[in-house]
Amino acid sequence: MSVTPENLGDLSRRTLLQRAAAAGLLAAPAMGLLSACAGSEPEKSDTGGAAKSKDNPFGVKDGSAVKVVIFNGGLGDQWAKEDKVIFSAKHPNVTVNMSSTQKIKTEEQPKMATQPSDLVMNSGADMMDRSTLINEGAIEPLDDLLTAPAWDSEGTVADSLLPGTVGDGTQNGKFYVVNVAYTVWGNWYNAALFKKEGWQAPTTWDEFFALAPKIKAKGMAPYVHDAVHGYYPRWALMASIWKTAGKQVVVDIDNLKEGAWKADGVLKALEPWEKLVKDKLLLPGKLDHTQSQQAWLDGKAAFIQVGTWLKNEMSATIPPGFELTLSDYWHNADDKAPKDVFAASGEGFVVPSKAPNKEAAKEFLRAILSKAGSAKFAELTKSLASTKGSGDNVQDTALSSANSLMKNGGSELISVKFQDFYADLDKESQNLSEELMAGRLTAQQFVDKMQAAADKVAKDSSIKKQTRTA
Repeated sequence: MSVTPENLGDLSRRTLLQRAAAAGLLAAPAMGLLSACAGSEPEKSDTGGAAKSKDNPFGVKDGSAVKVVIFNGGLGDQWAKEDKVIFSAKHPNVTVNMSSTQKIKTEEQPKMATQPSDLVMNSGADMMDRSTLINEGAIEPLDDLLTAPAWDSEGTVADSLLPGTVGDGTQNGKFYVVNVAYTVWGNWYNAALFKKEGWQAPTTWDEFFALAPKIKAKGMAPYVHDAVHGYYPRWALMASIWKTAGKQVVVDIDNLKEGAWKADGVLKALEPWEKLVKDKLLLPGKLDHTQSQQAWLDGKAAFIQVGTWLKNEMSATIPPGFELTLSDYWHNADDKAPKDVFAASGEGFVVPSKAPNKEAAKEFLRAILSKAGSAKFAELTKSLASTKGSGDNVQDTALSSANSLMKNGGSELISVKFQDFYADLDKESQNLSEELMAGRLTAQQFVDKMQAAADKVAKDSSIKKQTRTA
């Protein structure tokens, strides 16, 4: 997430913890609750009605209250508390009831059909499935937020956002999800260690495989990854597919095009990952995200792939002198898009359709996306916000390496949509990604099984189909 890290787009990890349990939204109890929303008109709010102005474009009423729920994951929640201060300075007579949790779906989904919170950060491993929320009318379109004046800068809210943020939050032609983090993904290494050993950070797979024996000779594993949450390796696999096969192949995959997983370049993109596993270059053990990150910080592995929330999530255990540095995913010599960077908005907020104070929820989002709010976000999380310029005044090696990667990247940003479009395909792709990285599938078997899973969704007339155009 940074961004996102479980949507951006696939942004954030939590867009940016992505959806280990998202498909569970389709279980009977949850389905019944959300189905109660379908076909019904959103409740009329009696909390608006104040005079609208540039400083109060939604007509938030003094004396009202707004309930805000924050996902307290790798990015923490202190940044959101700063947003509360910013909001309250402009609206001192509006009460902000803020809470933090990691159990978004468990705690918030049961309320969606009755009396939901006003603003929910729908992120983490226990997040609600976005497509189901949209298709059942459970969350509010937020296009009017985009056209509202920016909080503390010229132009509209949309004008203030980084590229891809609006697209990442749009589905069925409407804007539903406000991603507040901007995550950059790639391979992290300790620059201090590499300087000490005289190692050059690789940019290609060939360079990595040439360096790997030198790393092993120092008693380190060349690579470590989260072997518990399948969306972690999936980021890397899909980034490789984009780089090798090109953007159009990923767009075709997202659109369930027949044979898309068998297109030229897909298998070639995955074969180096198969080799990495077969050559025993992974640190042994079924480690989760924080365990694998700690192993990397402890010097047990040279590289780890993750997003820019890493430093904030592991801040308490980073050794002195450890220089967290982000490099791009490695590519093959003849890839179609070797310089394209995997970056997207994530950590998405939604406004439930039955929220009692939608006006204040949208106004709180304006505060989050403000220059002041986004600067605090970058300062506190060492990750970029989705608002332009958030990291301009933050001095940090991890963040500066991410900025450098973005600045020197290709013409497109890598993004993947199918996991946001189809919960079943999301879950299956996570499972298969874990299997590939555990050595229980070959790259060819992974491709065959993903194609079969995509074909199953494509042929199921009960599943509403989505179309990606860019």
